[in-house]
Amino acid sequence: MSLTLLTTLCGVITLAILSLLALAFWTDPARGLAQTTHRSEQLPLVMADRYTAFAALTVVVLLFGDLRLYAAFFAVCAFMGFADGVIYARAGHPHMKHTLSGVLSVIALGVSLAALAVEKGS
Repeated sequence: MSLTLLTTLCGVITLAILSLLALAFWTDPARGLAQTTHRSEQLPLVMADRYTAFAALTVVVLLFGDLRLYAAFFAVCAFMGFADGVIYARAGHPHMKHTLSGVLSVIALGVSLAALAVEKGS
């Protein structure tokens, strides 16, 4: 087995685990917390490490400079912004910062897709 294939296998396993955990949280948040052993009182610290991880991922995208990575990154950011906005709006809480994050990410996604289209046309 090549290292490339092994790396791909690691990615597939990661996708499966993250998808199952996401499904648990979307369908039964208490079950998701139990499966991940997260505790609600620790969620502010968990959010701090999540934002740090996304900042580090942003540095990686910037360093590689690949337009496909930019597009994927901005698509993920748009999903997170809109999903958080919907969650808070449905609960009757302020959501505009989250929703605006989604909107700005869609704009950035559009710019990166346009850049990809121009690059392919060259």
